[in-house]
Amino acid sequence: MKGPASALDERCITTIRLLAVDMVEQARSGHPGLPLGAAPMAYALWSRHLRHNPADPAWPNRDRFILSAGHGSALLYALLHLTGYDLSLDELKNFRQWGSKTPGHPEYGLTPGVECTTGPLGQGFAMGVGMAIAERWLAARFNRPDYPVIDHYTYALVSDGDLMEGVACEAASLAGHLKLGKLIYLYDDNHITIEGDTSITFTEDVAKRFEAYGWHIQRVEDGNDVEAVSRAIENAKAETRRPSLILVRTVIGYGSPKQNNPACHGEPLGPEASQATKECFGWPADAAFFVPDDVRRFMGRAVEEGGKMQQAWRDLLEGYRKAYPQEAALLEAYLSGTLPDGWTEALPAFDPAEGALATRAASGKVLNALAPVITNLMGGSADLAPSNKTFITDGGDRNLHFGVREHAMGAILNGMALHGGVRPYGGTFLVFADYMRPAIRLAALMGTRVIYIFTHDSIGVGEDGPTHQPVEQLASLRVIPHLTVIRPADAKETTAAWKKALESDGPVALALTRQKVPVLDVSMDRILEGVEKGAYVLADSDQTPRMILLATGSEVHLALAAKDILEKEKGVPTRVVSMPSWELFAAQPPTYRDSVLPPQVRARVAVEAGTTMGWHRWVGDAGAVIGIDRFGASAPGGEVMKRFGFTVENVVETALRVLDV
Repeated sequence: MKGPASALDERCITTIRLLAVDMVEQARSGHPGLPLGAAPMAYALWSRHLRHNPADPAWPNRDRFILSAGHGSALLYALLHLTGYDLSLDELKNFRQWGSKTPGHPEYGLTPGVECTTGPLGQGFAMGVGMAIAERWLAARFNRPDYPVIDHYTYALVSDGDLMEGVACEAASLAGHLKLGKLIYLYDDNHITIEGDTSITFTEDVAKRFEAYGWHIQRVEDGNDVEAVSRAIENAKAETRRPSLILVRTVIGYGSPKQNNPACHGEPLGPEASQATKECFGWPADAAFFVPDDVRRFMGRAVEEGGKMQQAWRDLLEGYRKAYPQEAALLEAYLSGTLPDGWTEALPAFDPAEGALATRAASGKVLNALAPVITNLMGGSADLAPSNKTFITDGGDRNLHFGVREHAMGAILNGMALHGGVRPYGGTFLVFADYMRPAIRLAALMGTRVIYIFTHDSIGVGEDGPTHQPVEQLASLRVIPHLTVIRPADAKETTAAWKKALESDGPVALALTRQKVPVLDVSMDRILEGVEKGAYVLADSDQTPRMILLATGSEVHLALAAKDILEKEKGVPTRVVSMPSWELFAAQPPTYRDSVLPPQVRARVAVEAGTTMGWHRWVGDAGAVIGIDRFGASAPGGEVMKRFGFTVENVVETALRVLDV
């Protein structure tokens, strides 16, 4: 498919453009402007450069294409349909409708060929950086002379809005620093956003900014010049030491009566303007979803060509398997996402006799015990590795230094997980999870296997004060669907939390203490089973309990001490429930939940150094919650905890008030 643009090329581009227009018109909703302007550059990439196989969207060595400007989804759906992915014309006709495979913004796991869920601007840009990092690491680990078994590019189409977002700035800076030469982005430089011309907000020199980041920069002055775009992509592929940004000057809504007008960004053209657009391109004005036979044949060749590319890769892999059998077996295990046999045997044991240990420190020990066994476990921290304990000793290039870039780190972790072959984790203080929230939300939406290590998990942080003391963050994370939050009580529960995180099919957030906590004198088997279920009876009364104390994290130890006083001094049979994960507990059968929290025992007190929001689900109307519904204060951690009521005495007093004794 090389060579200058032809009449057939133009028909293909027009088909892409007008399929997008028809999708938006039929739905009476969508964004026609980007597809009309960006179709030529997308076509140049997909028809002349992109290595993919529509018959197998999961082919490991395919090039990745990200539509970071996800609002232009109709462009991507047209490309997927025409090149032979399992996306029928009927699905295009159901654009943005209930149950369709063509939602308003691309969704990973729903539409074949969609590499990641995009829409929140800048996230796709940063996820591409993560994919390029994963590709480079796997290539360095496995490629051998004559056997480049991991060798592909990561492409994205990005917009003005993407480049304005802070997450893209952070990711671009890191990509330039890492010299990710197989990262190539096409910038749809149309100078229009929803509110008008970009001159009202965005007058910087983008090229100079990206040059300063360390990117290779090219300009294509006419976005309709397919040949010029293709040459720029060739030049970008030849540049191996820098990521590439190709600024392609386009016209939003090209060919329509609303071209170069913000009105065509996010609303249908309307029947009259749509008809005029088709007439402009010499298309049958009354034909909807029209695909000429020669266009379908030509673009459909991607199935045959992609099959040949993938078969050539399979042949290469077979030769690699014979020459390097151990490496091939390991690569295939990495790509399959399976954990190595017997990996749980590497989980460390913690002895109460060895003294108290912060759960962040326990997490670091677990990480370093598992790293030699799960050898594609890789990640790092937002410049906080000594505090987060996220550094793998002798881990080499498995240790990533994200810099002070939580926004980008969150999205990059998603890209790494989506690429496959690696097990990513990233760390920061729990209070700064707020910086990562859009990426965490997308991780939950996509079901990516990402582990978040959030340390300094409460007002126990102490002297750093309320800016660094998380109060609302646990509740904020718990409300994200499909995100598992685990706040372990000690080193043993931290071990169990890591086990659960690695076995999970979606993202998991670990909330870990800065301060030391005792190691529970409970069998590891019991703790593993209990954490797996989200909550369990940690300590029970010899009699039917009258009081249930629920707690997470460091506050579990307050509950245990309060139980002793309530039983020995007050004569109140008391049960202590450790509840490291609401999500895991809520997923258990009602019979198990009732066995831990018997409905007839209504006297309950929950203890957690965070907002009380949500806890009444577990304690009921008759119960009480010891929490913190204001910001913290700067003082030594123990003093802050005491001042806010996190003491054994207050737990006992609160329990007695609930019992009204």
